[in-house]
Amino acid sequence: MNATTITVPQADPGASYRAHKEEIDAAALRALGSGWYILGKEGEAFEKEYAAWQGQKRAVGCANGTDALALTLRGMGIGPGCTVVTVSHTAVATVAAIEMTGATPLLVDIDPDTFTMDADELVAVLDDPPPGLPPIRAIIPVHLYGQACDLDPMLAACRAHGVMVIEDCSQAHGASLTGRKVGTMGDAACFSLYPTKNLGALGDGGVLTTDDEALADRIGAIRQYGWKERYISDGVGVNSRLDEIQAAILRVKLNYLDAGNARRQAIAAAYDEALAGTRYAAPIRRVGSGHVFHQYVLRVPERAALMARLRAEGVATAIHYPSPVHLQPAYRGRTPLGPAGCAETARAAAEVMSLPMFPELTDAQVGHVCTVLRGL
Repeated sequence: MNATTITVPQADPGASYRAHKEEIDAAALRALGSGWYILGKEGEAFEKEYAAWQGQKRAVGCANGTDALALTLRGMGIGPGCTVVTVSHTAVATVAAIEMTGATPLLVDIDPDTFTMDADELVAVLDDPPPGLPPIRAIIPVHLYGQACDLDPMLAACRAHGVMVIEDCSQAHGASLTGRKVGTMGDAACFSLYPTKNLGALGDGGVLTTDDEALADRIGAIRQYGWKERYISDGVGVNSRLDEIQAAILRVKLNYLDAGNARRQAIAAAYDEALAGTRYAAPIRRVGSGHVFHQYVLRVPERAALMARLRAEGVATAIHYPSPVHLQPAYRGRTPLGPAGCAETARAAAEVMSLPMFPELTDAQVGHVCTVLRGL
């Protein structure tokens, strides 16, 4: 790489701040000047605005996406003596949230084309649960990399078995399936607001949405010690609150989320075109899925060599994720697996790699990545 070569980071959460600095600074100063920093007017406004954007009746802010999942499970009465089905090819947070409630995670395999939950295996474990596990009470399908799961057969099977559906939308703010926004089809949906997400705070944050008003009320109490009346715990709760400064910042950034997703899709289209004619395939889109490209992920058997070659040309890459949850030291050998043994999951973890993807990439940076890709 020569000294004049453009460098392209894989992610740059500071870029979204710089792009909207004046508005974000003003929002943060407004929150600071209010004198109220936890569960105040900014948080209330963000919850209303996010619920409206999502098309749900209620949104409940919390400290992070992991807590959003755990709070939702707890609000549904799911904990010890329950099994929750999810995938191993995900951020460890998904599985950690299940264990935070005392429930047992059951990990099923993925579809090798889209890296999302294998609907056929899910249906199989619902019809014939593995022996020795507590009853399956919920599933957490993960809409990964910005693409929707094959949700319709999952929903049908869960309804037949009386199983709750919690959509993990942490990488899929604004994604859709056959014209329906993800997060609106299950019983509840959870979103991380980590700085690199499609909607990211400038710190930690999470939010969940639902049309079930009673569930939202229960979760709203659980997130603050089980309080309905201040200082009186009607139930056992935790401390998981979205602070006012982050809520104010998120209100600004929510206004740009749709445009940011459109920019991600345009970048993905440019990468697709650049890869055409090379030996590397563009990511497969599920038919009917509106992909919002939290990540642009290639599947490459010789991953290390390709990452080194791109790095030499100033193009940073990342791996999401290098180890399936069930093979990580904290979970290996003790986490139940579905009948496929997560074989496709293990194969994918050895081959996936993510190209630069965030809305603030300049045309010059995208052009440089495309030039490098065409030369592969």
